[in-house]
Amino acid sequence: MDADPYRRKLHYRAHHRGTREADAMVGGFFDHCSAQWGAVEYEWFERLLDEQDVDIMAWALGTAAPDPAFTGPLMDQMMRLDFIVLPEGLSTHNS
Repeated sequence: MDADPYRRKLHYRAHHRGTREADAMVGGFFDHCSAQWGAVEYEWFERLLDEQDVDIMAWALGTAAPDPAFTGPLMDQMMRLDFIVLPEGLSTHNS
């Protein structure tokens, strides 16, 4: 467990969005990338957490243009979606 209360708060908010999909996307992004972040990146992410899940997911999936306040290297990194880990038993392919 992270000893930093600020990081713990962001981790919790990232992983408790309200839907499994948003938890996987936002929480996965935090888990995959936050160790390399500085103060500016944490501030960006905290502002992102205040946005609606449907908007964040649309931006990351490329189905809507990101709000200009969130464009840049972090959104580009989020849009790669290379950090998504599906819970056991879920598949990206239909049988």
